[in-house]
Amino acid sequence: MTDESGSTPPVPELRASDADRELVAERLRDALAEGRLDMEEFGERLDAAYQARTYGELTPLTKDLPVASAPGAVSFVKEPLPEGAVDWGARIRGEASSTWGVGIMSGFQRKGRWTAPRRFNCFAFWGGGEIDLREADFEAREIVINCVAVMGGVNVVVPPGVEVVVRGIGIMGGFDHSEEGVPGDAGAPRVVVTGFAFWGGVGVERKVTRAEKRRLKEARRRGRLDRGDG
Repeated sequence: MTDESGSTPPVPELRASDADRELVAERLRDALAEGRLDMEEFGERLDAAYQARTYGELTPLTKDLPVASAPGAVSFVKEPLPEGAVDWGARIRGEASSTWGVGIMSGFQRKGRWTAPRRFNCFAFWGGGEIDLREADFEAREIVINCVAVMGGVNVVVPPGVEVVVRGIGIMGGFDHSEEGVPGDAGAPRVVVTGFAFWGGVGVERKVTRAEKRRLKEARRRGRLDRGDG
């Protein structure tokens, strides 16, 4: 069972104890007293609680009920994310760690663990820059990356699940629109790429991190073994 601290529940197939069943029954009684359940539904769930043999049978009985963590306060159980899913809510936080980048006959990079600002301004002249958001946190739900590329280039790398909008202007240069139109995940940030390119270009590509690439490779390998493909 999930405890009141919101810790991850144990394996559903494990046998529940009498104490586990009584804990669920107590939560159901509280829900009845608070008007969250009517008598009929309370009775059905209570019977199911006392007949349950495993955690998997107990969990659905209180899944839609809040957990009282202290008098006058209520917290909600957070379901564990599926393997590989991104907790976007946890990545939209904090203050920006960098707000600009310049590459004049040279280059700049923003990558790894950093916090992308609401607006990031960058300039490349006879040089280049890379803005990698795959492992970044985000200061806001929507961020703007403003790129000016003159006889140079800037590349923006976004992770899967992020919505991309491109609004830049190119003269004898251009902005990459190939990643537009891909729906974002629920709660994921929106990245708006704008600016100006003259004899230069601004590219946008969608890539997974190396760690995620390894995870996907291992998942495919396990899938082949499960099918007996060798």
